[in-house]
Amino acid sequence: MRPNPARAYLRSHRGRPVTWSDRYALVFGLALAVAVFGHPVATAVHGLTAGLDASRLGAGLALVVAAYAGYLALARFLGPVALPAADAAWLVMSPLPRRSVLGRTVMVLLAIAVVIGAGLGLAALSVLGAPDGLVLRLTAALVLGTGAGVGGMAMAVLAQASASWDSWLQVVIAGTLVAAVVVAVLGSGPGRQVLTAVAGAPVAVVSAVAGLGVTVAAVLVRQAWGALARIPARRLLSSAARTGRVTSAAVTMDPGALTWAIEDDHWRGRAPGSRPWPRIAARSGAAAVAWQEWRRAGRRPGRLVVLSGAAALPAVAARAAGDMSVLSIGVLLCGALAAAVMCTSGVRRDSDNPFLARLLAVDGRSLTAVRALLPALLAALWSALALAGLMLTGVLPPGPWWLLGVAAAPALAAAALRMARRPPVDHSLPVIVTPFGALPAGPVIWGLTGVDLAFLGCLPTLAALLEPPMTLTPFVLAQLLTGAGVLTAFLLRQGGHRRSPS
Repeated sequence: MRPNPARAYLRSHRGRPVTWSDRYALVFGLALAVAVFGHPVATAVHGLTAGLDASRLGAGLALVVAAYAGYLALARFLGPVALPAADAAWLVMSPLPRRSVLGRTVMVLLAIAVVIGAGLGLAALSVLGAPDGLVLRLTAALVLGTGAGVGGMAMAVLAQASASWDSWLQVVIAGTLVAAVVVAVLGSGPGRQVLTAVAGAPVAVVSAVAGLGVTVAAVLVRQAWGALARIPARRLLSSAARTGRVTSAAVTMDPGALTWAIEDDHWRGRAPGSRPWPRIAARSGAAAVAWQEWRRAGRRPGRLVVLSGAAALPAVAARAAGDMSVLSIGVLLCGALAAAVMCTSGVRRDSDNPFLARLLAVDGRSLTAVRALLPALLAALWSALALAGLMLTGVLPPGPWWLLGVAAAPALAAAALRMARRPPVDHSLPVIVTPFGALPAGPVIWGLTGVDLAFLGCLPTLAALLEPPMTLTPFVLAQLLTGAGVLTAFLLRQGGHRRSPS
């Protein structure tokens, strides 16, 4: 099929023409968005004229910079240029010009980049404040944020087309994370004056920086537009498959499918090397089965590095809030639970396929106990680092707070194993009516499974964080007993696999 008749065929069968009802729905949707988000945005803009809190400046900027790094990492993971599976399988391999095939996707990516960039710019300005020239500073922040969002998306497109650009994008992501750490350190030390000087920079300097950012973004967009024709077909097909799995998981409200898609996408096409097992794993059947989690963690050292760096998030959140709050405690609990959950893929696979687990001829209770060691170790290390960071930044009083993280590790391991064993979301459950609106019971129950066990098992630690005591010894002992009791009760409920008679 020649390109021109093919394009004509696509235009004629792309869909029905736009009607007045479509235009009405678009205008009504925009008006509804303004009504919903207009008041929060107006409140945030009105609060820019308030006085600058220098103690929160570093932590707030660090969170904004870290959010931008996450945006770049997500864009790189998703592709970002992707098509529906049918279009990718047919149009990408056709003789049609690549730019005409990817034009609509590029426009969607541009709109997403503009919205996210503007939000990051407004968030940065809300941290820095606007001592004078509110309109000019707001305009400069929106322009600079939009340029950063569009430029970052353009770099992700270039990385999809070229391996060298992909390496540069990884360097930018790593540099952005390092910048977030540096800003957080400056905000909690003598370098706070540097951030204060940046916040009080003249409007002319801020406008010049915004103009420079837009210029760089325009250059990157031009380079990305030229690189659309050079994106390999295999990468577009891979992005289409990956985006389809992500969309399916979002539509069906099944986050478990999303995590499986990420895990399978990482290991697809890889051939891990072989190494001899340690003696303890070779002698014990349960240890041999659980050894796969240790090997999997060793094969992905990057995740461990990112996990170690994320231990500073509770301290940053506490500094941004001004004191130990429910937000910072929630970040601490979620981070420790995420560290434990990171090494439970074997439990998830056994839960999805119990017949394969029975073929291993290993007692289920002993296997679960051995598999709890690595999640407990990672949760203990992460919690100890996070609590030590809270103490070093002055959020918590001096004391051996890291012992609470070690004592809470058994409860966090039990919660992680419980999360790994939960079934898919049951959408047949009724809707729960709450003061905040109607909530579907299936996703709520799925999300709270495991989190409830972590909350109950870490009650002594939470009580100590909300009201720091004079001595931590009673709380450490109480947490140790509570964590050990939760893990023991969880293991006792696990029934061993019985061998079927031959």
